[in-house]
Amino acid sequence: MSGTEALARLAAEPVDHRFKGLPPDADGHTVAELAAQRRNLFTGGFATPVLALSAERLEHNLALMETYATRHGLAFAPHGKTTMAPQLFHRQIERGAWGITLAVPHQVRVARQFGIGRVFLANELVDPAALRWISRELDGDPGFRFICYVDSVRGVELMDAALDGTSRPLDVVVELGAGEGARTGVRTEAECTAVADAVAATRTLRLAGVAGYEGEVPQADPERVHAWLRRLVALAVDFDKAGRFAGLDEIVVSAGGSAWFDAVADVFAEIPELSAPVLKLLRSGAYVSHDDGHYRKVTPFNRVPEEGALEPAFRLWAQVVSRPSPEQAFANAGKRDAAYDLDLPFAQVVRRDGAERPATGVSVTGLSDQHAWLRTTEEADLEVGDWLGLGLSHPCTSFDKWQLIPLVEADGTVVDYIRTFF
Repeated sequence: MSGTEALARLAAEPVDHRFKGLPPDADGHTVAELAAQRRNLFTGGFATPVLALSAERLEHNLALMETYATRHGLAFAPHGKTTMAPQLFHRQIERGAWGITLAVPHQVRVARQFGIGRVFLANELVDPAALRWISRELDGDPGFRFICYVDSVRGVELMDAALDGTSRPLDVVVELGAGEGARTGVRTEAECTAVADAVAATRTLRLAGVAGYEGEVPQADPERVHAWLRRLVALAVDFDKAGRFAGLDEIVVSAGGSAWFDAVADVFAEIPELSAPVLKLLRSGAYVSHDDGHYRKVTPFNRVPEEGALEPAFRLWAQVVSRPSPEQAFANAGKRDAAYDLDLPFAQVVRRDGAERPATGVSVTGLSDQHAWLRTTEEADLEVGDWLGLGLSHPCTSFDKWQLIPLVEADGTVVDYIRTFF
């Protein structure tokens, strides 16, 4: 099935009880039919809690990162684990992305079902069943490009055993760890060489480059992150001088989360000429929706404001269901609906009788499974029945709580629905 056909099947899916927040009277309609109705989020029968994704801000963020990558000579494989939304994968590719980064085999299966032709797996893959499936995908589609990490000799041995007898070698990049106590990755250059030697000794794997994740640099600051990225580039240069990339059409050098991609752009601009063209692959993913908390604070655009600014595109709408005292209220959205692993949601606006105003004097102090605990000051004008618009922190734990997300224009018109697969 082509990606276009798979996306069309999403649009033909019936709306029913599986999808929270959608109008109860939409049952029986397809997603496409409901989108064509262009209902209003606030008057069209949607039930709280409901997560809304801004159509205008989404488009702004997609365009901004396309421009940024182009300006800095970077290829872009945004991390799809943030959204797990094939519709957004395709919009990212339409906006110039080289492919999609993913983390685990299930995510690759989703991407392939929807026609994604290039996948960077930012993990060492040692599961035999998954490796055999990837091998079948490669054999069945000569145009499919798949790259994954290796970070141990043992991992290389397990991969080689699982892939024994396959016809097309699997491309791998040696992952350089960000430091002692960091996450995955080879800790020293000598160990990187041993892993590369192990790859060279197989017929099932091909060394395609080097990669890592600068977001795990201990006590990260610009100096430390730049220093680690220069280690990564030096590793690629040393491997190339040793002839480890002989016969490649391109050499992959990859890094880049959502907090330090400016440093990646700086250091990757310094990569010298190697024996083959270098694919400078950036992997930032949270930019799609951005947020009102963690990424608002850490985005590189704060350091380089002349490059533009991302815009938070999520708003979770909840309804005030209890006002037990002048200092306290409760809304009907909780841990099942809102990200809370980095920050609690932020009270932003209140809607009553079609009018919207700032949520002055209202703050979220805690979440139960299905309730937001609200503290209210004397300034707060909040009543049972009011709609409360909440900003969120951390896109990766916002998308995963919603299977079908309304895409909403500024006037409240719902123009599409984004399907996720977690």
